[in-house]
Amino acid sequence: MGVSKAANAAPTAPFRDDSGSDKAALLIIDMINCFDFQGADALKAKVPGVAHAIARLREEMEKAGCPVIYVNDNFGEWHSEKSRLIKRALIAGNQVIETILPTEQDYFIIKPQFSGFYATNLPVLLPKLGVRRLILTGIATDICVLFTAGDAHMRDYALWVPEDCVAAADDQRSRWALEIMRESMDAETRSTDALDLAGWLRQLDHASVSPRDAP
Repeated sequence: MGVSKAANAAPTAPFRDDSGSDKAALLIIDMINCFDFQGADALKAKVPGVAHAIARLREEMEKAGCPVIYVNDNFGEWHSEKSRLIKRALIAGNQVIETILPTEQDYFIIKPQFSGFYATNLPVLLPKLGVRRLILTGIATDICVLFTAGDAHMRDYALWVPEDCVAAADDQRSRWALEIMRESMDAETRSTDALDLAGWLRQLDHASVSPRDAP
């Protein structure tokens, strides 16, 4: 169900795609953030709760051996890389980073636009890891999470977008985005209080067994 990595090893991926697998991966979207954009104050107030929910979920992922992938905006800095983005966010006072600070074992992808798939290495990395199931978390529900979910859906990834692991500046828009992902992309959107990783994977495995195949 996941990839095993040595405790201090840098994240690597096979040279060839792992086409015979249906592993799950956790995507943490745009949580390394300075919150210096229009409407950020309303969103920033919701982020600590989201960060703690993501942290609990990532513990489940790590125990199950599933990869954790940060997908983060470059905020217009075309020379940025992971450490620079983290440093900027810490200087700007984003305290939630301490809750979900990337580890050396995590993958980190920098995106130039809303979707984590657009002009990034994500479409290349996921097949190499054998990932066919994605858990999308982070901000904002109605923008970057939604666009990433749309691209993932078009690529036939199974999706779980836990409603307690995402947020938007406007709660109504967040609910609207979750409804679109649930109704139009067949995404699971139950919170981590109502569904855990093992339960979601069992749900997918059960759905993939047709009546003809069932014992």
